[in-house]
Amino acid sequence: MDFSYTPKVEALRAQLQAFFDAHIVPNDARYHAQVEAHRRAGNAWVASEVIEQLKPLAREAGLWNLFLPRSDRAPQGLSNLEYAPLCEIMGRIPWSAEVFNCSAPDTGNMEVLERYGTPAQKDRWLEPLLAGELRSAFLMTEPDVASSDATNIECSIRRDGDDYVINGRKWFSSGAGDPRCGLYIVMGKTDPSAETHRQQSMVLVPAGTPGIEVLRPVTVYGYDDAPHGHMDIRLTDVRVPAANVILGEGRGFEIAQGRLGPGRIHHCMRSIGLAEMALELLCRRVSTRVAFGRPIAEFSVWHERIADARCLIEQARLLTLKAADAMDKVGNKAARREIAMIKVVAPNMAVQVIDWAIQAHGGAGVSADFPLAAAYTNARSLRLADGPDEVHRGTIAKLELAKYAVTAPRGD
Repeated sequence: MDFSYTPKVEALRAQLQAFFDAHIVPNDARYHAQVEAHRRAGNAWVASEVIEQLKPLAREAGLWNLFLPRSDRAPQGLSNLEYAPLCEIMGRIPWSAEVFNCSAPDTGNMEVLERYGTPAQKDRWLEPLLAGELRSAFLMTEPDVASSDATNIECSIRRDGDDYVINGRKWFSSGAGDPRCGLYIVMGKTDPSAETHRQQSMVLVPAGTPGIEVLRPVTVYGYDDAPHGHMDIRLTDVRVPAANVILGEGRGFEIAQGRLGPGRIHHCMRSIGLAEMALELLCRRVSTRVAFGRPIAEFSVWHERIADARCLIEQARLLTLKAADAMDKVGNKAARREIAMIKVVAPNMAVQVIDWAIQAHGGAGVSADFPLAAAYTNARSLRLADGPDEVHRGTIAKLELAKYAVTAPRGD
């Protein structure tokens, strides 16, 4: 396996890093200050001025829609293996991905529209998403069922003449708090009597459709993630044209599996960047703080943690690249073992490295004065997002057991 970066990717890495150093890092404090200013003014759900100012610069630099492979509408899109080191850079400061139109859930929704949408659906929704003129949300998880098993979802999508009528409740609808969110992709059941994995469908729902009620932002460790948000949404007799179904009735589970593969590995790529940021802060902190008469960096416990952190990050990066390479070569379905493995490994790695960095900072590490507390909540959430660890471990184990399957003898 050769995961060395091509000259094209090396050039893009250098270009992205230069953009990051010139425009993202210097604006990080300004971004958070603006969010807090809007919150104090009584409305945190305001589009970020910083991001909107930087988007044209990223687009002019050609650092735009890099995540979407094999698309005539985004010819600059890279393969998964090419995109991995760039996504890692974006992951160091979580809000930065939107500057390059590479942020979730829009990336996954654009992937769905590109792979499964009709020409009319692409013209209406994909084009403005690719242009960065629109934000979107993905409505799958529900509060009243164990949504780690997507076949449990209860949201009803009922055909009524030339329309579908939707009733149900969704939460952790990431991105739905953004005032520019104009599209929901909603997963629900069109035929509860069908075979288990053919009951679900996905439909495109304009955000302003009557019957949609955004109840509240769901907080994550107390963070509301404004202006992005993870919203709790009720849908009551929401009516959309039948032409808004994606791919056809009963294809929702199939679409979900296709969507979540790239989404999962993008999360893992960003997690590595987040861990690199944490390790850098850890090293700087222990090198400059003195306790008990000497720099903290001289205590052997920190040598062990720094060494372990570097090993964990490198291992996760290599597994991410292996998964990305497999996705490019054999497709998402055939690469499901590699995707499941990295989805377990990368968030757990990031949680551990960030935890060590928090410990190195003492009380400051859990405060808002440093980015580590927010980074921890981000990484810890990823052990649940796009499927919990337990589900992915189950997938890995089943595939491993299948390689050695034998018929066990029955007892008398």
